[in-house]
Amino acid sequence: MNISVILFYVIAVCILGAGLLAVTARQLFRSAIWLLFSLVGIAALYFWMQVEFIAAVQIIVYVGGIVVLIIFSIFLTEQSGAKMPSPPIKRKLPALLAVLFGILFTARLISQYFTSAADDHSFQASMQAIGRQMLSTTDFGFLLPFEAISFLLLAAMIGCIVIAMKPSQADIVSPQNAGE
Repeated sequence: MNISVILFYVIAVCILGAGLLAVTARQLFRSAIWLLFSLVGIAALYFWMQVEFIAAVQIIVYVGGIVVLIIFSIFLTEQSGAKMPSPPIKRKLPALLAVLFGILFTARLISQYFTSAADDHSFQASMQAIGRQMLSTTDFGFLLPFEAISFLLLAAMIGCIVIAMKPSQADIVSPQNAGE
């Protein structure tokens, strides 16, 4: 085992550990911080694969944008530091079954595709090829999904602001003011 394989396993354990802590944390803010660590670990995996541009996009978009938006919306809620209630037992069993199915499905995909494909092809992508593919409007282009995600994020941000706004006393209709 060389240092590259050991580094891959360390990064993978960090990603999986932070992801597991993100979904099992009882406090919402801590869950968001563990999500941040998991996304930074994915960026480290991209750096390990020597795809620096995708790693930078991962850090800028997901770590710098999505997680900051999530943390901002957590702080705008009234119960940002409160512990989340434990889910009932009737929800834990289907969740456990879904997790086991996901693990088995992922293991099957890895054993079927990645072990045979690792010997056949090496990953080579230039900056120009990545840029052309991202701005392409052809069948395998990514321009339309990027635009759709930008509108979705804008709608989410507007929704967070509307939910977080507290009504002023003038906006609240009392029984005395209802007839005026």
